[in-house]
Amino acid sequence: MSHVGSGAAALEYFPCRYGACRTVFRGPRRPLDGDYIAFLGGTETYGLFVPRPFPALVEDRLGLPCPNFGWNNAGPDAFLNDPDILAAARAARAVVLQVPGAHNLTNRYYSVHAARNDRFLRAAPAIRRLFPEVDFTDFTFTRHMLHTLAERHPDRFSVLVVELQHAWSARMGELIAKIGRPVALVRFGSVASEAAGPAGAGDPLFVTDGMLASLSPAPAVVIDAMPGPTTRQAGTAGMVFSAEEAQAARNLPGPAAHAEAAERIAAHLSDLLALGTG
Repeated sequence: MSHVGSGAAALEYFPCRYGACRTVFRGPRRPLDGDYIAFLGGTETYGLFVPRPFPALVEDRLGLPCPNFGWNNAGPDAFLNDPDILAAARAARAVVLQVPGAHNLTNRYYSVHAARNDRFLRAAPAIRRLFPEVDFTDFTFTRHMLHTLAERHPDRFSVLVVELQHAWSARMGELIAKIGRPVALVRFGSVASEAAGPAGAGDPLFVTDGMLASLSPAPAVVIDAMPGPTTRQAGTAGMVFSAEEAQAARNLPGPAAHAEAAERIAAHLSDLLALGTG
């Protein structure tokens, strides 16, 4: 059964900061003065509702500190705009980067918040011309906006998706280049059908195998750690959340999915580190 926590029983995330970064990450805080593997990503990397997310489990397997630089709904802009996290990534032996969706980033159609990348800030003239009948002041979150546009105007929505995919490829290439260390890309995401994206797209939103294969510079490895059928059946077992958070928890991977992902990631990292590239 799921553990529904509240008050003293709620999950402890051990919030911490690194360097001058104002973002609060999940702890406990890990040392950055020796060898370590940096984990960058979104909600799943942070491990919302999960007692021990996959960065902590990989640390157990490899015996190297694995600082968790994941935060909710982070896209590539969140890390590109944070010099302290980039510096920590550049000092790591290797970096595990969760593949973000192509929706939470600034592009020529709309802007997102620099840190909270799921927040829609403003519509650019290009998207107003593409959807002249839409009042963009109605939207606060990118996913809500994209769901609405896909449902109401499917004939024009594909034009927007192509732009998001181009922007994602450019921004991810920039991020990998700035990290300058061996980067293991990890595809890891939701477990429930309710999390399907606009026009039925799955997680990571609008990111295709071709986009991953054509990234430049190329990552050291791409790891598919999406939860398998058996893991999906575990549902929210072992997760810690309040009654108000139950719907969100059902869309996120639980401890079984994190354990499965950690096993795959640790195996690839062992091979990568053994090559002496770290």
